[in-house]
Amino acid sequence: MSTLPAPAITCDPTTAQSASKKATVACALGNALEMYDFTIYSFFAVVIARNFFPAQSEMASLLLSLTTFGVGFLMRPVGAVIIGRFADRHGRKAALSLTIGLMTLGTAMIAFAPTYHQIGVLGTLILIVGRLTQGFSAGGEIGTASVFLMESSSTANRCHNVSWQAASQGYAALVGAGAGLLLSTLLTAEDLEHWGWRIPFMLGLLIGPVGWYIRRCLPETHEAQPEASEGHWRDHFDLRHTLLAIGLMASATISIYLFIFYMPAYLTSSLGYPQRSALAVACVASACLAVITPLAGRFADRHVLRKKLLVWTIALPVVLAGPALYVLGLSTNLFLAMLVIAILVLPACIGSGAFFALIMEGFPKRSRALGTAVSYSFGVTLFGGFSPLIATWLTGTLESPLAPALYLLVGGVISLFCLALYPENPGRD
Repeated sequence: MSTLPAPAITCDPTTAQSASKKATVACALGNALEMYDFTIYSFFAVVIARNFFPAQSEMASLLLSLTTFGVGFLMRPVGAVIIGRFADRHGRKAALSLTIGLMTLGTAMIAFAPTYHQIGVLGTLILIVGRLTQGFSAGGEIGTASVFLMESSSTANRCHNVSWQAASQGYAALVGAGAGLLLSTLLTAEDLEHWGWRIPFMLGLLIGPVGWYIRRCLPETHEAQPEASEGHWRDHFDLRHTLLAIGLMASATISIYLFIFYMPAYLTSSLGYPQRSALAVACVASACLAVITPLAGRFADRHVLRKKLLVWTIALPVVLAGPALYVLGLSTNLFLAMLVIAILVLPACIGSGAFFALIMEGFPKRSRALGTAVSYSFGVTLFGGFSPLIATWLTGTLESPLAPALYLLVGGVISLFCLALYPENPGRD
């Protein structure tokens, strides 16, 4: 008895490439919405400090506000472990939908939290719980979104594709800083402090319906394997690679959080820049991250660069930070500040695509979401989340505006050491 041969299944490269681009755009948009909600707090830290953390001095009040900014990062590792494991067991799409709902809830709590002057410490607690919820969501979001971007691309354009994770954060920060700049221009200082600061958080609530609509159309890049659901999560966890990846993140994370998210508070509180100028500088830094990162990712793909490129992008900020901060303190010239900050964030932008590709290629696919999410979340928590707090404390303690450069120096040494030991597997599935 003869049977007819099964028809050959062919794949149209053009169709596959189009599907990959659509998946990249959808994932990057969702990630940008999530990161907008998580990071706008930093651009309104000074105003939030006055509403929720009254203290004897403005510096003490700001330190309390920046501590709450950092507290959100404490939940990132928890979210990374739980949601990262969930993504490996049940698929990337389900995990990304979960993070959208959690981020919406946390943002709503911050947007509508009564101030300390209205209901006392309960208002402050609502703000903190909202921040913790945002942190839990972000912990699972970044790792899962990064892995999705990697798995929905070919090995030939991997650095470029994963670079959109960082670029989307740049767009989110740009919109957040732009919203702050617009509000500070249109509203009086009194109106901005009383109710205007809530507007960007309310706009961030669009993440719910818009984010859900975007992500329900995403293709699944990883169906859960039977063995991925068995045993303890530690059986699928590479501790050595994870620790090296955490250390590898130090320099880039400190650079991004110091020179983008902390800059408005630093320029106004330490160097005497006007609020509008500080937010304009943050807009320039965010635009660099949004635009340069994908272009640099394409360059890294063409030359199969990972470690060689990262050596330079880790070392340059360490060398430039001290002189750059010194120049910023010489005057309050807006265009000079824009140029200096653009130069400082440039190395992190250039190395971002190769950086994320290197980290994710260090983990096997069955545990990649968990490994990436945990590495990123712990790295950002240790070196990024409390960067504003540490930089403010160092500046006040040492009584020098150059103090944040010392923190970046420590991060650079740690990252270069871990880079030397981290495995390089370009093109790993």
